[in-house]
Amino acid sequence: MKLSGVWALAWILASLQAGGVTNSWWAIQPLKAPKPPVIPGNPKTAHPIDAFIQAQCLQRGLTPSPEADARTLIRRLSFDLIGLPPAPEAAENFVNSGSTQAYETLIEKLLNSPRYGERWARHWMDTAHFAETHGHDQDRIRAHAWPYRDYLIQAFNTDTPYPRFVQEQVAGDVLFPERPDLIPALGFLAAGPWDESSLRDIREDTLDRQIARYLDRDDVVTTVMQTFTSTTVQCARCHDHKFDPISQEDYYSLQATFAGVDRASRPYDPDPAIARRRNQIKGDLARVEKRDRELLFSSKTENSLAQWESTRNQTPVKWQIVESEVFLSAAGATLRRQKDGSLLASGQHGPTDIYTITARAQVSRVSAVRLEVLADDSLPRRGPGREPNGNLHLSEFQLWAFDAASPTGRIVSLKNPSADYNQPDWTIAHALDGNDKSAWGIYPRVGEAHQAVFTLITPLEIRPDTKLVFVLKQLHGGHCIGRLRLSVTDASSLESLILLPEELQTALAAPRSDRTESQKVLLAAWHLKAALDRDLASLPPPSFVYAAASDFPPDGSHKPAGAPRPVQILHRGEITRPGQLANPGSLSCIDSLSGRFADLPPQDEGARRAALARWLTDRNNPLVWRSIVNRVWHYHFGRGLVETLNDFGSMGSQPTHPELLDWLAVWFRDEAKGSLKQLHRLLVTSHTYKQASAVRTASGAQALDTENRYLSRMHRRRLDAEQVRDALLQISGQLDLRMGGPSDQQFDLQPGIHVTPRIDYSKFDLDQAAGRRRGVYRFLFRTLPDPFMDALDCPAGDQLTPVRMEGVTVQQALALWNNAFAARQAEHLGSRLGREHQGLAAQIAAAFELALNRGPRSEEQAEAAEYAKRHGLNNFVRVLINSNEFMFLD
Repeated sequence: MKLSGVWALAWILASLQAGGVTNSWWAIQPLKAPKPPVIPGNPKTAHPIDAFIQAQCLQRGLTPSPEADARTLIRRLSFDLIGLPPAPEAAENFVNSGSTQAYETLIEKLLNSPRYGERWARHWMDTAHFAETHGHDQDRIRAHAWPYRDYLIQAFNTDTPYPRFVQEQVAGDVLFPERPDLIPALGFLAAGPWDESSLRDIREDTLDRQIARYLDRDDVVTTVMQTFTSTTVQCARCHDHKFDPISQEDYYSLQATFAGVDRASRPYDPDPAIARRRNQIKGDLARVEKRDRELLFSSKTENSLAQWESTRNQTPVKWQIVESEVFLSAAGATLRRQKDGSLLASGQHGPTDIYTITARAQVSRVSAVRLEVLADDSLPRRGPGREPNGNLHLSEFQLWAFDAASPTGRIVSLKNPSADYNQPDWTIAHALDGNDKSAWGIYPRVGEAHQAVFTLITPLEIRPDTKLVFVLKQLHGGHCIGRLRLSVTDASSLESLILLPEELQTALAAPRSDRTESQKVLLAAWHLKAALDRDLASLPPPSFVYAAASDFPPDGSHKPAGAPRPVQILHRGEITRPGQLANPGSLSCIDSLSGRFADLPPQDEGARRAALARWLTDRNNPLVWRSIVNRVWHYHFGRGLVETLNDFGSMGSQPTHPELLDWLAVWFRDEAKGSLKQLHRLLVTSHTYKQASAVRTASGAQALDTENRYLSRMHRRRLDAEQVRDALLQISGQLDLRMGGPSDQQFDLQPGIHVTPRIDYSKFDLDQAAGRRRGVYRFLFRTLPDPFMDALDCPAGDQLTPVRMEGVTVQQALALWNNAFAARQAEHLGSRLGREHQGLAAQIAAAFELALNRGPRSEEQAEAAEYAKRHGLNNFVRVLINSNEFMFLD
């Protein structure tokens, strides 16, 4: 029975009043494998898909359409599997092939093409609402989002089994620790928008910050469950789901599953050996922090410490004060040279300043630089800073060298900074981190001298004409240096250059036999930490991906949770009405699976995600297996067996072919073992897929299925935005098939008034290499989409997009006619035709073959020639790419 309008609403309300939200709903019933129907005398039902489809058609008096012609099939198959049109010669060979295996051979060629992964990764990016900016009011660029896209392409090309594919994206770091190269898969959990203003720029202890956390986890939960299970769990945020058997407790259990991760730029090492070494060093550093005596007093550590002490005592460092020749303050302060070689600041004061000091060194090589900040009676609290509290903030320290070989200067790379005192969280390392917002500070140890040492990565050979330029950036609230002195050394022993805090110097000064227990622990911990820090610094720098992370470099107040945050069930979804704590889990409505994850370590957030990943991919989870086969079916046939891909609930569509849906789910799980490529093969080898799309006379039984829900013909579909763009690049000869790497920013980028930059697509040079790669590599901006792609219904990534719109609008026609990209590709195609073919007739014929995979009919040839003579070949090309035959797949 089919209900609509008021009657449907009345039926739903009556069902609810009668307890209609039950576990008897079709989508959560156990999977069964019905046998394909047997239809005697019908040769088009030998394929199991055709058997199910034709059985439904037979009941409705519908007859299947004949098979489409070869040209239509190769074009359909090529666009479906790789997102590109076939080359004219490939289409010609297929059409003229007499082989009975030509179609199957074509399928294998397309599935094994690297272009296949690019096409299907783009589908998945829609599903995950992936983009490369935060969205919201502060649409900041995510510099490291693209590795997730590259992961998807690789996963599809290598045919990662679907259960593994799911697990990698939910908990790959936990389930497959031996594969650190899979960390980018966790970009799935971070693919959606992120509210920077609420999750980074306001205080942690505010109510708004807590609201933002719940909303942020809501997006993660919604993405995971709608993508993998086609359920609308987010509807249970304020109360039990009104239409489906999903409780509010289920919803908050899912929130608790993700309570220990945030979205952030997460470091990772693609090389497993480097990853293991980095993890080992970090583990040892954690043991040092906890003062693990077994590690601190091992024979290896004690021997190393004794050797270091001996070396340090034997090679005292000789420092040479540099001769300052020019010393300038960007803020206009006066710097005066003192008798001891120091510089004393007075007069104009900040609030920020940059000191630039040009000097000569009286040594033949420089291996390290020393910066002394000195007390002076003329400074507030005797300095060494100029602020009333005597503190200083050195944001960045740089050394440049100028000589005949480098008249414009070259920066000298520095490493291993050390200081005799570091203000907590304001260490000397911040003076070399390239971040103007961080700095070295010495508060509260003001009113006394301090010093810092910077080692050169490669010692600098000093020529007679060499000049050294020291740049001291001070960009924090007027905390400028009041008095400073610079020195250099040619010492070869790096150990002897390291500055030690006062308590360590005291411990070292005492004879070993007289050292207290605390001094022994302090020395061992410091020495071992320094060695481990050097080992860590010697490793190649890690890669980064914007992904779900529990351990990442802090960004302002956006810091790792450290442990799963408590999640409470909010009465009516209100943050001010918290209820009981939620335990990690998932849906309770699937009888064969537990809805709660028991026996998990309470502080181990990864165990929660791993439990969810296993729950999702359990062979007895009917939602997941039904969801994925329905999703793939949609992309091949233009409509899912369940039309609402993300909603298998009572407010979504019911399956038109429930037995076929279950048969596919079981076959995919048990026979194909989760192979998506096998699923593609199964679908595209059916007669149902190969049918012609022409609408036959809508009379009699045919009129009963005007929407073609029962597939007595193939759907005619409009090319999507990427297909149009990539096809234009291919036929014009401009397509660059380079794979992977950072996305192409096809716009002019300028700083914005706030965080969101100003971008202008019209100022981008369309002939740059960045403009010629496939659309999957295009940088995706949430709030500022490309107008051309936007006109063709390309989603911006602000919402989950299981199904793209296929609008046919005036704006699309205008975009294909007037947009600079389309016009430029028409010019390139015109030039290609002129280069490769002689005579207008041959050029027109080639244009048809490239754009439509067929030659022109006689009347088309004549009309095209007349138009091209009058308006030019390029304008004829623009007409051709605006044709329905180019824009639609039969």
